[in-house]
Amino acid sequence: MSDGRVAIGQAAVDQLLEVLDLDPTGEMTFRGMSPPVGPQRVYGGQVAGQALVAAGRTVDPERFVHSLHGYFVRPGDPVEPIAYEVENIRDGRSFSVRRSVALQHGKPIFFMSASFQRAEEGLDHQAPAPLDVPPPQEVPTMTDRLSRYPERLGIWGQISRPIDVRYVGEPGWVRPGDRPADPHQRVWMRIDGKLPDDPLLHACALTYASDLTLLDSVLSAHGEVWGPGGLVGASLDHALWFHRPFRADEWFLYDCLSPSASGARGLATGRMFTTDGRQIASAVQEGLLRRVGA
Repeated sequence: MSDGRVAIGQAAVDQLLEVLDLDPTGEMTFRGMSPPVGPQRVYGGQVAGQALVAAGRTVDPERFVHSLHGYFVRPGDPVEPIAYEVENIRDGRSFSVRRSVALQHGKPIFFMSASFQRAEEGLDHQAPAPLDVPPPQEVPTMTDRLSRYPERLGIWGQISRPIDVRYVGEPGWVRPGDRPADPHQRVWMRIDGKLPDDPLLHACALTYASDLTLLDSVLSAHGEVWGPGGLVGASLDHALWFHRPFRADEWFLYDCLSPSASGARGLATGRMFTTDGRQIASAVQEGLLRRVGA
């Protein structure tokens, strides 16, 4: 990567770190902001990542997040601060559980339950990583992909991108007809710069990234696309399990599959693997999907 490319990537990562660095407003309350340029509603991965930051700051740092379950209940306003209220559900000998609620204008826009565990030894196994996937260095960059579809960029062309995203197949924002049906949506990802050595921060960054392409797998199963001539969507809920230690600023493969779609909703599942095949996390999400203009 050239020095200029490194500087651009790290600048976007530094902005992400500012977004995830919540201001404490009380013992169990925090305030978060959105990036200065963004979509018309708060990106779901941002509010989930911030909610996890809030929850994690109330837990013993020797306990690491192992799962979270959240619901998106209202669209967030990107120009308004987001208040986060954390409830201590339980601190046991091995586990701590927190409920984290994001509010704007006095109403919840997202709420999450997150569980943290002290390090323990136990059984260890995993399903194998996909074998038929080219390494990230052999996959087109996001800049290469975007250059083919300037008319479909919209606001996304103006947003700084703290995540290096490389689609193995066609992404969901190509022109209608340019995307063959594929049961899998596979994407290489990494935070496009250096993160501090804080496991909670890496978990929050991975949470931020996990919402970015997961619903693409629902459209991919049908060869469908986002935007004009395709569909619009919104995340309804999101669950994430962390299995093994990882760094979010190192490459991981996000292998996504949609087992079902019906009733204008689509279910998506995802597994995350390091380049050496370790499964570091699993995700499940359901989203609302409607035809443009419907």
